[in-house]
Amino acid sequence: MEGVAGPPSALPAVLAFLEGDSLAAQFLRAELELNARLRELKFPEPVCYVYNPLEYAWEPHQDYVRRYCRPSADVLFLGMNPGPFGMAQTGVPFGEVSTVRDWLQVGGHVGKPEREHPKRPVLGLACPQAEVSGARFWGLFRTLCPEPEAFFRRCFVHNLCPLLFLGAGGKNLTPADLPASQREALLRACDDGLARAAGLLGVSLVIGVGRLAEQRARKALAAAGLRVRVEGLLHPSPRSPQANKGWEAAAKVRLAELGVLPLPSP
Repeated sequence: MEGVAGPPSALPAVLAFLEGDSLAAQFLRAELELNARLRELKFPEPVCYVYNPLEYAWEPHQDYVRRYCRPSADVLFLGMNPGPFGMAQTGVPFGEVSTVRDWLQVGGHVGKPEREHPKRPVLGLACPQAEVSGARFWGLFRTLCPEPEAFFRRCFVHNLCPLLFLGAGGKNLTPADLPASQREALLRACDDGLARAAGLLGVSLVIGVGRLAEQRARKALAAAGLRVRVEGLLHPSPRSPQANKGWEAAAKVRLAELGVLPLPSP
């Protein structure tokens, strides 16, 4: 697995930004520190390919963080790990291409993972295939907010794990699919990264998108001694029969219950 010492372009302006004291700069440095820790891990079969978009899609990722990571946010939506047509292409959590490009207005060069599965090429913001989970997730907030600033004034979106895992045939593998020893080593590192992220953001509520993200958030934040409320939201995956019956309507009800809706004006 290719390592990350810093942004691939190493432009002086970017490096100067990372040395700053802004929340976004601190958040990006914490992500790079997690990358360094994950670089030491090995992933045997069934994992055959590991993509880390925080390496090859660093430019759009840091653009996303610089634009939208704000100290006013008190709600963190937490995904599990990248999807092959979402963050793996764009560097943005749940990063369905058209949403990232057209609504979030995030851009930047996207390279290639060190080893690329022929059935799962990284095409970046030119990828023609939509990720259903990301389209559903961001589509909800696009209907609620004319501009993304209204969402990010109070909320931020992050993934517990930055890595995409693929099997020999190109199947998307979640951390739950990994052998127990590799899974626990991975999630321990990611739990520490989440606690660091939540502490930097100062959020009062973490919403795990999917049961595993909720469970890990609850465990990680309790272990770190952070008094942060943790709740769950149904994952918008097309593999979920419940989500396919009307995820957006169910999500609106749940978010209203949690006090997230209505969102503030920009």
